[in-house]
Amino acid sequence: MNIEIASRQLEALGNRTRLQIYRTLVRAGRGGMTVGSLQERLEIAGSTLSHHLKRLIDTGLVRQERSRTSLICHAEYPAMSALIGFLSDECCADEDGCGLATHGVPLASPGRY
Repeated sequence: MNIEIASRQLEALGNRTRLQIYRTLVRAGRGGMTVGSLQERLEIAGSTLSHHLKRLIDTGLVRQERSRTSLICHAEYPAMSALIGFLSDECCADEDGCGLATHGVPLASPGRY
């Protein structure tokens, strides 16, 4: 991943509503979630949801597919893994014997922030 892609993805996730949408889709799993279900769960207007989904799609974090009359949204897990890797790959690279494992920091923390 290059810094331009990472910065666009992080910028997209820097919006509270988009972050909520993305986290909801990540939680939904590989089956994804219909736009209608996403709208109901987050209680946001359809036009607002469409606007934010477009941004997430444009940055490669989300994809949509049509299944008959439903539009299903999916988190792009490979993109998420690439972004997390980009952020953590060079942790303490300039310091000998240092790294995430040394700090006791798991790559995926189950805690809530």
